[in-house]
Amino acid sequence: MAKKVVATLKTGAGKSFTKVIKMVKSPKTGAYVFKEEVVHNDHVKDFLNEK
Repeated sequence: MAKKVVATLKTGAGKSFTKVIKMVKSPKTGAYVFKEEVVHNDHVKDFLNEK
């Protein structure tokens, strides 16, 4: 089943999306947290610039 998912992401509309991982510092504890999101290729810079 995993092969079908990978194949559809490579050939279908999945090429226009990217998984972005951003490191954010928590205001309460001061520890770093990783925020992951799948965004459209056009909105990658917007995701990385937001606070």
